[in-house]
Amino acid sequence: MADAAEFDIDGLNLWSDPERFEVTRERLAEYAAATNDPIAAHRAGDIGSPVFAIVPAFDALMMPAVDVVPMDIFGRITHGEQDFHFHRPIRPGDRLVSKGRVIGWETKSTGSLVYIHLTCSDEVTGELVNEQYLSGFFRGIDAGAKVGEAIPVIEPHAELKQASPLAKAAHHVDDDQTFRYAPASGDPVPLHLDEEVAKDAGLPGIIAHGLCTMAMAGWGVLAEVADSDVSRVRRFAVRFSKFVFPGDDLETRIWKAGTGNGVTTYAFETIRGTDVVLSNGIADIAD
Repeated sequence: MADAAEFDIDGLNLWSDPERFEVTRERLAEYAAATNDPIAAHRAGDIGSPVFAIVPAFDALMMPAVDVVPMDIFGRITHGEQDFHFHRPIRPGDRLVSKGRVIGWETKSTGSLVYIHLTCSDEVTGELVNEQYLSGFFRGIDAGAKVGEAIPVIEPHAELKQASPLAKAAHHVDDDQTFRYAPASGDPVPLHLDEEVAKDAGLPGIIAHGLCTMAMAGWGVLAEVADSDVSRVRRFAVRFSKFVFPGDDLETRIWKAGTGNGVTTYAFETIRGTDVVLSNGIADIAD
């Protein structure tokens, strides 16, 4: 391990300040357009697509880690996994409150993972709208022994994927995709917008937002196995495996993994040629 870092135990399970967000029909429609979403209700702003859930919570996404991770390595964080658990969809007029906390961290052979839990609630009723779990990865960092809890396991269903998929959905990453996605999502990270910054970071050029790729997979899964009805989604989770670039052609492949308690679980992955760019995909869809 190249570098040792001391994460601050006092930040464990410390909730961030609440972040407030008012949902408009225009913002929902802008996000759908920025992710090439073909589903009419999303394009019209009638209801939020699954991954739109990141938008109200975006400002709360990294704030908990500031209380734990040393600032001299903070810029090295990359998104490992994202796991949405839905209680209801997001609709125009919602006034939402999001907050987050670090629930744990651990060291792996190639670096360290920090685990974050976010909640998003209706400010008026107090109703829980969704919960989100994510991991941030610090390559080459040794954070010592495991502390706290990990996020829920995302089953890979590797054996299932040896068979032909039940369904497939095609996606194209447009040349201007990142410039549309950044304002729609509220994510201004320069790796997605500035060619020189990306090259200085060792990349061949700007990269697509991982959550944009996840959003594309989201509408693909909805269209293929959920009648394009976001209200049926109970869980949607992935691991970010490889960078995606403007101009890429992608395909999401879907397998039926099981049923129970009125929910069908689908496993999926998104590929670029032979590269898996989103792995360990899970979608729980109400029957």
